[in-house]
Amino acid sequence: MEKQIINTQEAPAPIGPYNQAVKAGNFLFVSGQIALHPETNQLVMQDINAETHQVMQNLKHILSAAQMDFSHVVKATIFITDMNNFSQINEVYGKYFSGDFPARETVQVSALPKGVNVEISVIAGK
Repeated sequence: MEKQIINTQEAPAPIGPYNQAVKAGNFLFVSGQIALHPETNQLVMQDINAETHQVMQNLKHILSAAQMDFSHVVKATIFITDMNNFSQINEVYGKYFSGDFPARETVQVSALPKGVNVEISVIAGK
């Protein structure tokens, strides 16, 4: 199976040995995104809503670089450090989809990179 690396300057550069996304066949595997602003490389953490919006914007730009959008997402994984933030994260996340939602799990973890509160990865298909 052919593998294509997807990277865009409209999303934060990887902070480790990985790519923003890898396209394999008809599927796009997008690495977990945190609320790093791609232009400033600063975290957007005024509140959980702003943080989640930045994560979703990062995902949006990576999907776009692969000529996809949120309608192509078939699976999402959400990692959060505090389940008390779930409803706010869920509300922001839901605004990026219309109609059919992807499969998903949400997992509370003890810590995330750079001390963020939320990280989201997706798998999209076309």
